[in-house]
Amino acid sequence: MKKKNSGKWFYIFEAVLAVMVVMLALMMRRKNGEELNRIAVVIQNSEDKQWAAFRYGLKMAAQDQGVELVIASTSQQLTQEEEIRTIYQEIAHGANAVIVQPVPGTTICKELNKIRKKVPVVLVATRMAGEQDDSAIPTVEPDHNALGRTLAEELLKDYSGNLKGKTIGMIMENDRTEAMIERKKGFVDTISHTGAKVSWTICGSFDEDGKNTLKDQPTVELAVALDDRSLTEAVECAEANNLHGALVYGIGNSMEAVYGLDTGAAECLIVPDMYHMGYQSLTMTAQSLKHYYYKMEHETVSFAIMHREDLFSEKNQEIIFTMSQ
Repeated sequence: MKKKNSGKWFYIFEAVLAVMVVMLALMMRRKNGEELNRIAVVIQNSEDKQWAAFRYGLKMAAQDQGVELVIASTSQQLTQEEEIRTIYQEIAHGANAVIVQPVPGTTICKELNKIRKKVPVVLVATRMAGEQDDSAIPTVEPDHNALGRTLAEELLKDYSGNLKGKTIGMIMENDRTEAMIERKKGFVDTISHTGAKVSWTICGSFDEDGKNTLKDQPTVELAVALDDRSLTEAVECAEANNLHGALVYGIGNSMEAVYGLDTGAAECLIVPDMYHMGYQSLTMTAQSLKHYYYKMEHETVSFAIMHREDLFSEKNQEIIFTMSQ
């Protein structure tokens, strides 16, 4: 019995020693400043599934860079005041830098330029209105004009370049961000000489309580969604036969959007690389904290074109995997 007890205490001692070694290592790393950096992320509706790949990219980069990641819990429609308040709260709680999806408005623009004088700021998903030069806040985003243009080009391919007489309904979550303005411009410019007609455009609320319910819109032959939320709403309407037969094309980055493509409720899906947007924005931010002279620059992330027939290609499966995390 004595021999058994001594073996038991040996293993307990080993376990305690292992814990102490880990704690000592953590203390030494903190002492050396390796884990003091805390990066806060403020995006709208942060728990929404459309951000899954983006959040995964953030987490992978945080592990690689050895920084603490905090994603603020936010509502679907942040006002300028709410977003500013959230950013300042995160800084007050120890954030050394912030990654922000800016809401539209001049107030947020002024505040973010004020904040960046104190801590590094990186924008994601969209840049702010009027910020185009080298002095603008660094932004990691897709080429939104190219997204809209590519969506129109895929539509044209399916109709052999002839859209004469076709009616289109356009759907977007809002029409005030630089991202949505550019996506719409890219799409409209591309179809402007094809003979197609945009019969209606709706923004914002698409549910039963909203004014812009999809099923109450005049009948069109094509429904074009410029963002993930709009696309998933259009897919749901199509599955419920509430789009009166309109074919759905859209830009999206969630599993719901992919599911709509897989079931045939959507014809084509343009997918921004949200994983890379998350990974690169956090990597860039972390490097700016580690290296004083590190220069953050604008970066454009790629996008993929998905059709039902190539949905399960190796490349697309990699993208879908990041959405499912």
